[in-house]
Formats: sequence, structure tokens, C-alpha cells
Amino acid sequence: MLLTEPSGNLFGLTQNAGMGWDPARVLDPEFLILSTHGGMRAENGEAIALGFHTGHWEVGLLVAEAARELKSLRAKPFAGAVTDPCDGRTQGTTGMMDSLPFRNDAAMVLRRLMRSLPTGKGFIGVATCDKGLPAMMMALASCGAKPAVLVPGGVTLLPESGEDAAKVQTIGARFAQKQITLEYAAEVGCRACASPGGGCQFLGTAATSQVVGEALGLSLPHTALAPSGQPVWLDAARRSARTVKRLYELGFGVRDILTPASLRNAMVLHAAFGGSTNLLLHLPAIAHAAGLKRPKVEDWTEINRQVPRLVDALPNGPQNFATVQVFLAGGVPEVMLELRATGLLDEHVRTVSGDTLGACLDWWCESERRRALRKQLREQDGIDPTDVIMSPDRARSRGLTSTVCFPMGNLAPEGSVIKCTAIDSSLVGKDNVYRHTGPARVFVTETAAIHAIKSGRVAHGDVIVLICGGPAGAGMEEIYQITSALKQLPHCKHVAVLTDARFSGVSTGACIGHISPEALAGGPIGKVREGDTIEIAIDRAALTGALHLVGEAGELFDAEEGARRLAQREPRPDLAPHPGLPEDTRLWAALVTASGGVWGGCVYDTDQIIHRLERTS
Repeated sequence: MLLTEPSGNLFGLTQNAGMGWDPARVLDPEFLILSTHGGMRAENGEAIALGFHTGHWEVGLLVAEAARELKSLRAKPFAGAVTDPCDGRTQGTTGMMDSLPFRNDAAMVLRRLMRSLPTGKGFIGVATCDKGLPAMMMALASCGAKPAVLVPGGVTLLPESGEDAAKVQTIGARFAQKQITLEYAAEVGCRACASPGGGCQFLGTAATSQVVGEALGLSLPHTALAPSGQPVWLDAARRSARTVKRLYELGFGVRDILTPASLRNAMVLHAAFGGSTNLLLHLPAIAHAAGLKRPKVEDWTEINRQVPRLVDALPNGPQNFATVQVFLAGGVPEVMLELRATGLLDEHVRTVSGDTLGACLDWWCESERRRALRKQLREQDGIDPTDVIMSPDRARSRGLTSTVCFPMGNLAPEGSVIKCTAIDSSLVGKDNVYRHTGPARVFVTETAAIHAIKSGRVAHGDVIVLICGGPAGAGMEEIYQITSALKQLPHCKHVAVLTDARFSGVSTGACIGHISPEALAGGPIGKVREGDTIEIAIDRAALTGALHLVGEAGELFDAEEGARRLAQREPRPDLAPHPGLPEDTRLWAALVTASGGVWGGCVYDTDQIIHRLERTS
């Protein structure tokens, strides 16, 4: 070694001994465990310093479990972390302007850490929540010939009494409308996170990302949505450690797992779960990191037209089961079993288990684990697992519809997205079409919009048009405080939302986001005036939709005339980026716009960026 190895590799061994590793074992194969761990907890669980959220508060326990297992296998574990912010904590604040941009930065740092251990033989990624988990998947997707295993951080539990972590985020709006007392708000606020670790109890972006990670084959079967802190959760870390070492010994890399077929399987599972629309940003980014073709709107539409929603979970309903109950009902492999008979899955893809997906499903179908957990759900919660994860026929009989569609129109010539399965069914006609025509209430900041809602200045039938929230305006902020307030205030279920921003995965209602082009890129959405008449139609069966300007100043006209009048209008004079938009986010917006924009997954495409720079130099 002294004659052939670089000095850095040799000094690395010195460092290892200096940190207390047994000198007799410094040549054991090296594996890097990366996590999003945040905060500092004592051995008894007491807080020394808080994390940003529960989702990364306990993942250090998973890191430690995996590390101990690797050490027992005569491997040498390393650990590093890139902590992540909380979208719930930053809702309605300037912190939200860093949320989506953080994902790209975190993925880049994680990849740099992986490359900074050039002697590493493989990687384990431990992550839980909205941006840290997609960033981790983007990093692991780039591993190529080296093996990597994703350990999802699991979910927190529901309180025995109180509200879930989605509804509790509306205490401000409900208090403002005198629906709840100060005492009630304080009580439910302290109860909602009933266990200290894990992602939120609903099928938002965090939970959907865990589902997608397993569906891609990056996680071991039935590890997504496990209850944080429980033995079954810790066991996933131990088994993942054994797995990554075995994959290394077999010469099995990430490129053998992430393929066009596994990417399509993940899109199928997204549709079957009724997943967050934010995955329309994250799955293309994961594909890009893996060197695969990024899925387009047409691909999502095709899959959603074929795949029924089979999972009843918060916030989609109808009964709104918690994510831990989805786990007990069988989670990802149970949904795959239901899809298996339809021929919508490619069972020949490989997973990190080393087996094909088909072999994994054969195991799951007959496993004692499946029987025991489904029995626990029946006996502990009194819930029939087939009410949580349904067959296609049962799902149709319960009124479950396909997950997303992409409305077009004179206000969204490049498209938009709506989670059509989450529209209140009482607003949908017998032909399965949601129709709404109403006056525009235009806001150029989220602060102005939420103030109007809380003060009762948004009325039955209004169409909130919230603009300047796209990448160039506010970093493509997430506006859950708007949609959640509308859901909880009685008169507001008849209010629609149009925005060039994005929505939380737990958002419900007639909320249309990702409207493109964004207002600050010259999109017609930036020409809408207060009181304009807007027409929305969403066909939940055909998965088609339209949003048009159809009237102004009391005059009504058709969509074609609306397009002509929009073309004649100048952009609103009050269009402007948020005054607090960070320079870092401005740079991010410029880079992702050059790389395919929102529909390209908001990635950094190095070749496209360099090409643009060379063309303008």
C-alpha cells in the first residue's frame, strides 16, 4: 500500500485509528451512511438541541443501528449528515423561498460527501421528509456501479385524542374565524405530533417520497411508512446494512436497479396511492440524476388514466386513514399485489433485495409479517385492511378516482396540475366533472391572500388567483396555509385556487398549481384582473381539464375570445418577485429555467446551462 496508494488513502487510515477504530481492522471495506439527522438528543431521548422537525429527530437511531450491523459484519461504517428544513415550519414565511431550492443544494452536497470517501464501497441513505428524502434519492441515484440502499425514516403516530399534523396547521385560520378557542388551539397544538420521530401522519410529500423510494427498488420491501422508534423501524436499518454489503459482494450497483421500467413502476405506485403532486418535480429529478429520460406530462397522464387510486389515506379520503395504518395494512407491497393482476407493473425489475420485484411480491403474499401486521390493524384499531388498501373494483365502488390531471387553457397554455382525486365529491357532478365559474380575487403575495381569507374577505364562489409564487417570484413556494384554511372554513369549499406556486402534498380541494408560464415569465396568469370571470372544468374520469378567462367587467365571452383579450393586455403593473427573495434562490431559478423548468423537475442540467452560457457569450 505504501508504494501504490495515494497519500490521502494512507492518511485516511491514520485518521480512522485516531478516531478509535481498531488498527487491526482499518482495512475492512468502507461504507458511508448519509442521513438528514437534525437536533441533538440525550440517550434517554430528552432534547438537548431541537431539530427542524420530527422527521429527522430520530433518524440518528437508524444510522447507529445500521453502523453497528456493518461493524458486526466486519465492515467499516462512516456517517455524515446534511440536515433538512421543515415545510410545515416555513409555511407562510420567507423560509419557504428556500424550500424547493434546498433540494438541489442538498443533493449536490450529499454527492460531494459520497465522492469525498473515494475508498467507499457503497452507501446507505437515511431520510424522511419533503426535501431531504428527494435530495437523498437524487444523490443515491447517481451512484452508478456502486450499491446504495435507502432507509426511509418512517412516520409519526396519531394522538389518542386531538388533531393530525395537517389539520392542526389551520388553528390560526379557525381561531380568526372564531371556530375554536385559544385553550383548544393550545391543547391540540401540543398533541398533534404524538411520537417524537417520523414524517407527518398524512400522505403528503414525505410519505409519498417514501412510497416512491420503495417502488423504485431503492428500499427493502415494506419499509416505507414504518412507525418511527418502533422495533420494525429499527429492523429496517439492520437489514439494509446487511443488504448493502451483500450487494457490494455481488457487484450489484444502483444502475442495475434504477431503469426506465423501475421509474415507471414508481409512477404507477404514485397514482395508486394518490400521492403528492410535488413528486411531479421530484421523480423527474431522480431520473435525471440516474441518467434516465425524465418523464413528461404525457407520461403521467397515460399512467393516471390506467391506474386507479387504491389507497384510502389522509388527506384524500374517504375515511382518511393515517400513514401508519397504511403500513399495517401492507404498505407498498400490498398495493403492488393489487396492481399485479392488472398487468400494470413490471415484475422483472431488480430491487436492492437482490431479487426481482416479482419474487419480492411472492414472498410478501405468503409472509408471516403480512399476516401479523394486518391482524394487528384489525385487533388494535378495529380497521379492516381491505378498507385501507383496496382492490380496483372495491376502490371504484367507494368512489376513488385517478390521482392527477393537467388542465390547459388560455390561462395555462403550457399546463398546470390538480390533484383531482382530492376535490370534494359534493362539488362534482354526476358526470364526474367539477365545474366552477367565478370572479377572480387576485393576490401577488401569499401574505395578502391569507389575510383576506382570515378576515372573511374571500366569498363563496370566488377564484383566488395567487401569482408571483413561481420559481422567479418566490422560489416556487408551497402554499398549504391557503389551501388548508379554505378546507377548514365552511364557506370556502366553494372557493377555487389558481397559482403559479405549488401545493403541499396534503392539500385538498379545487387547487390548480404549477400554472405555466409563471406570471413573471410573461404567462397570461399574470394579466388577470380583479373581478375577471374565470371558468374551470376538471373531468375526473377522462383526466382532462381547462381553465379559461371567460369574462371581464360584467361581459361574458368564450375561451377563444378570452385568449385574444389576454394577448392584448399588458402584464399587471404590480408583478414583482417577493422583496425578500434570496439571491441564492434567484440563482436557483435561473439555473432550473435553463434546465427544463418546472416540467423538467427543477433540476440543474449542466449541459443545457453551459450551452446557454456559451450561446450568450
